[in-house]
Order: sequence, then C-alpha cells, then structure tokens
Amino acid sequence: MLGWRFRKFEPQQGRTPFDDLFKLFQELLLHTAGDVAEALAWLTELDKQYHLTPDDYGIADFIEELKQRGYLDEQAGKSGYVPSAKLELSLRRSALEDIFTDLKKAKRGQHTTHKSGYGDEFTSELRPWQFGDSLEHLAVSESLRNAQINHGIDEFQLTPDDLEVRETFYNTQSSTVLMIDISHSMILYGEDRITPAKKVALALAELITTRYPKDTLDIIVFGNDAWSVTIKDLPYLEVGPYHTNTVAGLELAIDLLRRRRNPNKQIFMITDGKPTCIKIGKRYYQNSFGLDRKILNRTMSLAVRCRKLGIPITTFMIARDPWLVRFVDQFTRANRGKAFYSGLDGLGSFVFMDYKRNKGKRK
Repeated sequence: MLGWRFRKFEPQQGRTPFDDLFKLFQELLLHTAGDVAEALAWLTELDKQYHLTPDDYGIADFIEELKQRGYLDEQAGKSGYVPSAKLELSLRRSALEDIFTDLKKAKRGQHTTHKSGYGDEFTSELRPWQFGDSLEHLAVSESLRNAQINHGIDEFQLTPDDLEVRETFYNTQSSTVLMIDISHSMILYGEDRITPAKKVALALAELITTRYPKDTLDIIVFGNDAWSVTIKDLPYLEVGPYHTNTVAGLELAIDLLRRRRNPNKQIFMITDGKPTCIKIGKRYYQNSFGLDRKILNRTMSLAVRCRKLGIPITTFMIARDPWLVRFVDQFTRANRGKAFYSGLDGLGSFVFMDYKRNKGKRK
C-alpha cells in the first residue's frame, strides 16, 4: 500500500525543536509545490496526531521563529507568506545534503582529469620554466633556491635557467541540461514521483553552482511542450494534465547546448513513462496507449542526432515495466548513452555518480 508510514518522534541530541520541525517543514514544502499555508497546515495536523512538538514549544512558536529568521516573506497585496530567498537556498542545500552525502568525503572543487596542462589545480610536480608559462605558476621558493645554488649569495642573480613552475591539472568543464518530466503520470496511481525529481534537481543545481562554478546547468520541464525554468522555480514545479512530449524536451535541450562553448555536453532526463505526444505544426499528435510508431520514430531520430552531436543522454526511468525498459534500452542504444532503472530512493545517488564520471571522461 502506497503512502506515508510514521513512527514515534525522537528528537536528536543537541538539536532544538525548531531544527527538527524545520527539516520536516522543508520536505512538506516540496510536496506542496512551495505553498507555505498548506505545508504548515499539514505540519499542524501531523503534530496533532504524532505529538511532534514538546509541551513548551508549539507550531505557532515555530511559525514565529520562521519569520524572525527570515525564512518567510509576506505576500504582496495578500495575506499569508511565501518562501524567502533564504528558504529557497536552504531547500537546495538540504537536498544536496540528503542526496549527495558522499560529497563530504571529497575535496571541494575536485573536478580533474588524468591529463596535465594549463589548469587551476596545482600538483606536487615541478618542471623547468618554458617560454609562455604563466608567472602565476612560478614556484618562487624553489626558483630562489636554484639561483642561490647556481650563482652563490655574493653574486646573486636570477636567470631563466633557475626558474621552475608548478604543474597543474587540466580541469574539465561541462554543460548539462536537466530534463524533468511533469506529465500527469508523475503522480499517477497515487505515487508521488515529482517530489523526488524536484529534490534531485535542487541538489544538482546546488552541486554545480557551489562545487563547479565554471560549469553550466540548464533546467527544462516537459509535458505537452517544453520550456526552461530557473533554479528559483524548482520548489514550485507541479505536475499538469499533460502528455509526455519527449521530442519537445530533447529539441529544446539541443538548442540550449548549441549555445554553450564547453566541449563536454550532456543531458539528464528524469521520467517515468513512454513518449506519448509530438507536435506537428500547431497540432498535437497524442496517443497514450502503447508506443505509437510515429512518436517513437521522432524520439529515436533525436537520440541519434544527439549521438552525432556528441551529446550523451542519461535516462533515469522511475519505472520497471518490462515494455518501458525495452523502449529505454532501444533509446539508449541509439544514443549510446546511459540508462538507470531505479526506485525513488536511489535516484539521487545515480545522478551524482554519473555526473562525476561524465565530467572526467571526455576531453
């Protein structure tokens, strides 16, 4: 049976009631697409049933503390509150912490290849200075020591032969487009698939903007059509009464990546179903029953086109139906990309692990 299973609330040592409620409030906020009033109503109802708060701290105290800490802004011209920029940032950081836990074991900014060259990360290796080397890479102490050894202290002089520079790693840069399916099937049969997809997108956005600032991330959503969204929009994404126009999403992704100068380009696509829609002129051609050959051919041709452009597509299929798996296998072979079939719990770690591999693999 699908749904939530609650257990007795046990606060962690050293945490305040606000800390524990805030974690749950952020999760509820993603489920309500950023509706503060609805998230607080859910939190109040959960407190009634499961006694989340201690006797000396209630939900009203929590709301007041949210306002005092700057997590809520008043709606312009309306009663009630909306998430502040500080809360949106907190949502991204929380998603990053929840999903990409293995980041804590890595050095900040680690994004190297096995090749040496003109990069930003210094290694322990030294080499003689060559014409054209940047002075920023000059190993000053070692160069002065060479000058002292070669010429002595009495007639100290520094010549080009004394200079040494530090070797650097060539850091790859990548342009990524993240495609998020917002068709009706993402909430079909009572299973919420859009909230984990949003959480992954929030975490990936925070990962790239903080760990790899030279990379680019474009986010698009696709239903009957496809359009770009900003990082700020992610918590508020909602599923609509849409079919799945994978073709529109891929066409927009290709167009966005054409504008990027980075040599490494890739597409991540999070979806739970088959393509069921394409647009022919101003008319939508839709078929929700099975895999329509007309829709399938357009989708496969774009997979091949991305392969010829050097753009791998990594598909994260939130389903395990045998006939859907066969379709994704065909799509992946046509693109020579990757595909993962996972439940909702494993989605985040798959995204991060593949992101790191793609970053270091291509020149």
